[in-house]
Amino acid sequence: MEKTKDPGFRETWRNFRRGLGLLRPYAPGLYGAMIALAVIQAATPYVTVFFSAQVLSELALRRRPEVLAGWAAATVAAEALLALLRAAAAHRRNARYSHFAFNRDRIYLDKLLTMDFEVMEKRETRDLYAQIQQNAQWAGLGLFQLPELFETLLRDAIGVLSAVALCAGLFLSRVPASAGALTALDGPLGLLGLAAGVLIPTILGPWLLGRALILSRGPTVSEEARLGNRIFGAFGFLFYDSFRALDVRMYEQQVIARKHMKERKTFSADGPLAALEATVSGPLSGLAEGLSAIATGAVYLYVCLKAWAGAFGVGPAAQYIGAATALTGNLRGLLDTYSQMRHSLLYVDLSFAFLDIPNAMYQGSLTTEKRADRQYDVEFRDVSFRYPGTDAWALRHVDLKFRVGKRLAVVGENGSGKTTFIKLLCRLYDPQEGQILLNGIDIRKYDLQDYMAIFSVVFQDFQLLSQPLGANVAGTADYDPVRAEKALTDAGFSDRLAELSEGLDTQLYRDFDGEGVLLSGGEAQKVAIARALYKNAPFIVLDEPTAALDPMAEAEIYSKFNDIAGDRTAVYISHRLSSCRFCDEILVFDHGRIVQRGTHDALLETEGKYRSLWHAQAQYYEERQ
Repeated sequence: MEKTKDPGFRETWRNFRRGLGLLRPYAPGLYGAMIALAVIQAATPYVTVFFSAQVLSELALRRRPEVLAGWAAATVAAEALLALLRAAAAHRRNARYSHFAFNRDRIYLDKLLTMDFEVMEKRETRDLYAQIQQNAQWAGLGLFQLPELFETLLRDAIGVLSAVALCAGLFLSRVPASAGALTALDGPLGLLGLAAGVLIPTILGPWLLGRALILSRGPTVSEEARLGNRIFGAFGFLFYDSFRALDVRMYEQQVIARKHMKERKTFSADGPLAALEATVSGPLSGLAEGLSAIATGAVYLYVCLKAWAGAFGVGPAAQYIGAATALTGNLRGLLDTYSQMRHSLLYVDLSFAFLDIPNAMYQGSLTTEKRADRQYDVEFRDVSFRYPGTDAWALRHVDLKFRVGKRLAVVGENGSGKTTFIKLLCRLYDPQEGQILLNGIDIRKYDLQDYMAIFSVVFQDFQLLSQPLGANVAGTADYDPVRAEKALTDAGFSDRLAELSEGLDTQLYRDFDGEGVLLSGGEAQKVAIARALYKNAPFIVLDEPTAALDPMAEAEIYSKFNDIAGDRTAVYISHRLSSCRFCDEILVFDHGRIVQRGTHDALLETEGKYRSLWHAQAQYYEERQ
């Protein structure tokens, strides 16, 4: 959750610097480009004020043509040079910002890719990431707001310094004694009156603006906005989702969507956010703008009175009015930006919390031995595991040693521990008890990515990309087409491949190509199996790999599975016990334990879980005939 209390000055600056530092790798050259543009933009008004003052002074006093011509030429040259520099700096800044905007989400993606799978699956992690995205979507709040605040802050700070330099003469030029009571302008009371007329409105305005931001975009409001965003995201685009089109039409789900969209008025003209803007934050923002006019009026009054009293002429008066007015504007902008920084950092803390999530899994450093003979022995030694947040054991006291190059089937009812067994094997999780060994070494001592490279897995909920067929099989844009085609043929996709006019270059799905090919569930599953075969890892793991295939296609894959697997060690998870006949050994899981193991024929001859499951399925098919 966001903080409900504003951060102090030190915390604000500390977190601001940290946020900019975290984004620096994703924004190469951006900060330098922003600094260059800010310097030029901040200096431009004051250059104009300075040269205009010189021209006015010459016009008001001596009116020398050659001097006026010189100042006019200098003014044009300075303005032209600044315009050229400003255009170049703006182009550079915009190009760097576009690069940043395109790449900035990688800061979260990189974290997700390096995060322990166990942590990534937690509901708290997903909810935290969702809050970050929703805050950014509804009001641009959070980490990505910081570079723009940095740019604004820098521009206003440079503007304040430039204005102070140009305003120095305002206080150094003294009112002559002949001015009588106006000499008080140079005294303590005059300076105090100027300070009060300028600083009080200038400081009070940004404070009111900060209060308006807290009221209109604070934690309470953002919670309502996030809920509104979730409802809009869930129901606002329901009718565009082709995967839901059949259910929407058959069951008139649009009625449910319309009900929620009508009742949730978060962003409507008569909704809570609009009401808050109209009654509270809007008036406060208007009052803040009005106060800035008071500060400008105080500057005009003080400069005009000193000029009237004879402290300086028309030219300097124009310079001081322009510089002092810009000073109040930049000072107010500086304070406004600081208020926005404090407000934004209430939400940046969510990003810090997400990016600071630690990895608990031990990160090994050993490399797995690259064996040409694929002689990798895997052993589960008294392994027990339970998922975070539950006391129930998903696996309990599992002992198992793989026979290299053999076919192993894992069967059991839903919730018996089959998929958990695979997740532990691939080291997506670490067991709470026991060890998993690769060639006699605890797998936690191996480099995680190096260890995972020896596995090819087809998960139940596999995903294909909207990319060419060959790239999907290989997992990369550059691949061996002969090898990719062989993998597809081995997976039973050869007939469908022959029908595709562009072969391996055929675009899958239509996210990027309106002519993309839509695969059926069974076809997509064959491509997923081909992807696992293309990787050519020593272990191939198939988690319900034929669930979407028809019986003929399933029989085709099983009939040549030994040839497909080759010298790999294959682990096969299935609910269809008839598909386990080709395996060398079958493991029967029940309530997280291995209750039986053996060949298909041996297990059928023994009273136990496998036999009861087999007869239950056989009876079902007999009844359906």
